[in-house]
Amino acid sequence: MQQTVQPELAAALRTGPFHLALRTAIATRGLALHRVQQHLARRGVRVGVTSLSYWQQGRRRPERPESLRAVRALEEVLDLPAHSLTRLLGPRRAPGGPAAPAVRPYRDLIAPAEAVDGLLAVIAGPPDTGLHTVTHLERIRIGPDRRQVRRDSQHVLRAHRDGLDRYLALYQGDPGCDIDRVAVRAEENCRPGRIRRDPAAEMLVAELLLDRRLRTGDTHLLAYGFDDAPGTGPSREYVRGFNAGAGQYVLQVSFHPRALPVRCARFAVRDPGGRPYETEDLTLDGHHCVHLVATDLRPGLLGITWEWD
Repeated sequence: MQQTVQPELAAALRTGPFHLALRTAIATRGLALHRVQQHLARRGVRVGVTSLSYWQQGRRRPERPESLRAVRALEEVLDLPAHSLTRLLGPRRAPGGPAAPAVRPYRDLIAPAEAVDGLLAVIAGPPDTGLHTVTHLERIRIGPDRRQVRRDSQHVLRAHRDGLDRYLALYQGDPGCDIDRVAVRAEENCRPGRIRRDPAAEMLVAELLLDRRLRTGDTHLLAYGFDDAPGTGPSREYVRGFNAGAGQYVLQVSFHPRALPVRCARFAVRDPGGRPYETEDLTLDGHHCVHLVATDLRPGLLGITWEWD
């Protein structure tokens, strides 16, 4: 019988990162690493004590198929809810695929690529923005007509060079949206700069001016969002692209009580419109929301999809 998850452990499993959740679970259960290894071996899973130690310290992360199998077995050994550790690993490299590059251009993550190039050419900037996502909490709201109505972001960034004072936010609406009616909100520690729109591609780029000039290693928290101009049909998914990976990403989709989906799932793809190489069903909570938590993300796309019928 599964034990009650203590508050500290529950918080670590909810927000990650993976190594902290694993370390907290092992400490909570009071097991030495050699005992954890023995429990895994009884389940036919062989992993070294050194690997377990590195995983809980964050020095390495499970990636190979046998390592991922060990993580699933750890959930049983540590008496944790199913998928509670594996979901914190975030999207993995597609089986047999090449290693993801350190940075991918935005045109690789948003279609049509020509529209992205055009917007970024107007608001010129270096290919590497110099900013890395430490944590990004994003909330999406679906209205009673099944269409997306609002996006809100709280974003912690870290500078890896001096002199940075702005962040570019890319927005793409659902098919049929009126991009000229989309409102950009700069809410905390930033103010709106230039905004450029491409109605044909239903896309815009917004420049958010930070309230200070960052130096290498500085972190900055900003809050911003978009009021959507809904598309012609119901929304069916939300996807976020990461051109340089991220430390942690949390996505929540909330549904109006009169517009609840019949199925929700998280997914990861390498390219826009590509076949998902990772999926997991999600369950609506008591507030009509689903969410995902991912850590140590590589460049790529991660999102939530839902079905209405």
